[in-house]
Amino acid sequence: MRLINHPTACRFLQVFMLGPLAFVAASCHTTTTGQDVTTPNILIIYADDLGYGDVSAYGQGQIQTPNIDKLAASGVRFTNGYATSATCTPSRLALLTGTYPWRNENAKILPGDAPLLIDTASVTLPDLLKKEGYATGVVGKWHLGLGSGNVDWNRAIAKTPNDLGFDYSYIMAATNDRVPTVFVENRNVVGLTAGDPLLVSYEKNFPGEPTAVTNPELMTRMKWHHGHNQSVHNGIPRIGYMKGGKSALWKDELMAETFLAKATAFIDSHLAKKNGQPFFLYYALNQPHVPRVPGARFVGKSGLGPRGDAVLEADWCVGEIMKKLKEAGLTNNTLVIFSSDNGPVLNDGYYDDAVEKNGTHTPWGQFRGGKYSLLEAGTRVPFSVSWPGRIKAAVSDALICQLDLFSSIASLVGSTASTTDSQNLLGTLLGTSETGRANLVLEASGRLAFRSGNWLLIPPYPGKPVNEQVQLETGLSPSPQLYNLRSDPGQQKNLAQSLPDKLTEMQKQMKQVVGDGYQANTGELQLH
Repeated sequence: MRLINHPTACRFLQVFMLGPLAFVAASCHTTTTGQDVTTPNILIIYADDLGYGDVSAYGQGQIQTPNIDKLAASGVRFTNGYATSATCTPSRLALLTGTYPWRNENAKILPGDAPLLIDTASVTLPDLLKKEGYATGVVGKWHLGLGSGNVDWNRAIAKTPNDLGFDYSYIMAATNDRVPTVFVENRNVVGLTAGDPLLVSYEKNFPGEPTAVTNPELMTRMKWHHGHNQSVHNGIPRIGYMKGGKSALWKDELMAETFLAKATAFIDSHLAKKNGQPFFLYYALNQPHVPRVPGARFVGKSGLGPRGDAVLEADWCVGEIMKKLKEAGLTNNTLVIFSSDNGPVLNDGYYDDAVEKNGTHTPWGQFRGGKYSLLEAGTRVPFSVSWPGRIKAAVSDALICQLDLFSSIASLVGSTASTTDSQNLLGTLLGTSETGRANLVLEASGRLAFRSGNWLLIPPYPGKPVNEQVQLETGLSPSPQLYNLRSDPGQQKNLAQSLPDKLTEMQKQMKQVVGDGYQANTGELQLH
């Protein structure tokens, strides 16, 4: 048994079993903030399209991210940390529900007017924390749908994050590049006036409204490369059609500061010394997702164009939120988890010099693929956990997924909530165990790959090996692919033909985990 001591603890109260290990949690005494040390504040910082090589702590790319590095150096930095999926909506679903997104046939990249994806009757991470006495909030990118379909943006919106366990929410409905380009606070669009209603459609344009195709002169800040040629706002073309709501429209260059201000305000208003509650904050950054329009202080600072500048802005946001914790005296009793929803992409629909100015930077690190890909760079992402009062600095090679935060955090706070897919890896998160997952199912565009130990299986799938629009490998092949990620992390040698017995073993394992909906001989997934 290994003890993790807190300097202000006066007795030992509760024993958590952590797989093969156990630790005794320090309890009873309160810190100077008035909070019991066994119920830490919990802050999840979730970047958007940030690659493994974008974080300089991993030693793979050219961008320097000192604040993210400092956070990683203060706790456990994982080298085998994964999102479940190579795109955003499915990964976010998994993080908040602890379930594999491929079990939900609607878990795909959603339009901005999609209905709420998560059933309000289900137990979510904020739900379980709220039941354990936490104040809960979400600030930033949402992209999990709102309402029941056909949202009237001019009235109070039913079915928002507030119906999934969040006491407070300040979000954008979908993504930077999708309409509506407005913020929603709890149930209402921020700044909307009755005399100028907001209308949104993903089916057809509103009569007489300009688009990037009909009025290209409106694209004063950025032009579309593919897929972003409908309504234009702030000189940037978007996906979807929008009319009105002019008083509520955001300014892209102020988005990071807006979300940061709301996040720090949430921390200020939910200090334990004020209300006796710990808090859970899901702080979902908008960077470096397209359109990349960082604030003025970051423009040109990276030398790699707007994408590099947006990464620097994300790093600054991390530094500022950590500064807020320090100022409030919360550093030692706040568990901070940092990760990204999927791997990187350079050209994701706009001409923004991301490709031309990338230079020798490798957002994907040593891996193949990126966003949208079944290859490693699609889902292996930066992943670190910090809790200076409890976690010692370490680098861990344990296999872990954002999916596991649900059960692990539940165990930490004494909740009995659990799911079939999420594993309790609390000891791994806290650095007391090197035992990670035995296996993991990964997803990209509805197709699955399977990791078991150091081995990765990508079943045969139809489709092009390269997504020509974004110029990234998809991982698709008519033949099965088998890689040993320990000896070949760059996936240069397909061992499927030379190791037929291992291939068969992996196929059987994958079918056992995924179930009868998966046909190992064809690689087809039937969603029920």
